[in-house]
Amino acid sequence: MPLFRARVQVSLRPSVLDPAGEATRAAAARLGVDGVRSLRIGKAIELELEAPDKTTAQGQLELLSDRLFANPVIENWQLELLEKAGEQQQ
Repeated sequence: MPLFRARVQVSLRPSVLDPAGEATRAAAARLGVDGVRSLRIGKAIELELEAPDKTTAQGQLELLSDRLFANPVIENWQLELLEKAGEQQQ
């Protein structure tokens, strides 16, 4: 069965406060890095998934992203389906 690689980026919705991002922005200023006006922290999930075809893989990854990886009340997610595992990008 083909093996697909994927990356899911999860981030807080713009309307949700990001205390970790604000704390990191303030820490950057204390380190002498001025000019950081906005900093938001998210998470990246990389995985390999066996599926019979790309359409099935896409559907399974969307289900995982919406129900397991992100909290849809406060987070958005973006899915990037990469090349099949083991294949080289050109």
